[in-house]
Amino acid sequence: MAQFKIDTQLRSFAGAATEAAELADAGVDGVFSFEGPHDGFVPLTLAAPNSRVDLYTNVAIALPRNPMQMAYLANDLQLLSGGRFMLGLGSQIKPQIEKRFGVPFYPPVARMRELVQAVRAIFAAWTTGERLRFEGDFYRHTLMTPMFNPGPNPHGAPPVLLGALGPMMTRMAAEVADGLLVMPFSTERFFTEHTVANVAAGLAAGGRSRDELTIISQAIVCVGRDEAEYAAAVGGAKGLLSFYGSTPSYRPVLDAHGWGDLHLELNALSKQGRWVDMIGLIDDDILQTIAVCGTPSEVAAQLVRRFDGVSDRVAFYMPYVATTELVAATVDAVKGFPDT
Repeated sequence: MAQFKIDTQLRSFAGAATEAAELADAGVDGVFSFEGPHDGFVPLTLAAPNSRVDLYTNVAIALPRNPMQMAYLANDLQLLSGGRFMLGLGSQIKPQIEKRFGVPFYPPVARMRELVQAVRAIFAAWTTGERLRFEGDFYRHTLMTPMFNPGPNPHGAPPVLLGALGPMMTRMAAEVADGLLVMPFSTERFFTEHTVANVAAGLAAGGRSRDELTIISQAIVCVGRDEAEYAAAVGGAKGLLSFYGSTPSYRPVLDAHGWGDLHLELNALSKQGRWVDMIGLIDDDILQTIAVCGTPSEVAAQLVRRFDGVSDRVAFYMPYVATTELVAATVDAVKGFPDT
């Protein structure tokens, strides 16, 4: 039996509460929200009351927000969910932060480190009643009057997770965060040779042990119980891989396999808006190296090989129409491995 917990994404916005309940029945341990065309906190607010699964943002874009905003949101969701919420944060990439949100990006690692520290200082002030005094290079929080202080959370402060791919962000996350969200655009080789080594370096720098960090490995799962389901999964997965592969931040994963030139092609096409043409550049070798592909039992075997013993949770990305029954079949296969 796999030793990690299994999470998957919420697809619905207004129907998040119903979907979270259905996914709980399907056997998942947690659900997460995206920050895309909608705010990432809203669906979790709907799903939080009477939640039977863990909830987390995956990820909330941190740099356009300030630590006080996120502390209030996280504290409220921790209350609503009965202690099941985790605050997942990510830096996003420079063009999105500067051109879409219109706020500074550099230096991202230093900003994210300080942001975590600031959120923690706010949680501590609410918990202990001591004066809030956080003064950093990017954030300053020195006022917390009784009217605005929610007081100690009966479920404790929610854990803070950081999304990371590059070596500096990964090391920093392992050094200061409660959990690491390993980006889904990864491979078994990249995870083993790069991510694991950087996690170890970050833990050592922070004087921490492995059990002080929750590692959530995200996997693009391309699964089907028959040819039609699998074909639909392949189309969706290749589309997502072509988008990720066009982003400069993800090129190191391709470089690890000698596919760096593919990034250049995808990036050029993306700048021309040729999104459909990009999908055709993702062949089956690339698909099966990055994504986890096959029937539910085949997917289970690959997930266990990749992540058992090194990850505490595995988060499924299924970028296509996947029924609750398909999710349940995949979860059952993983939780029953190797009996299945």
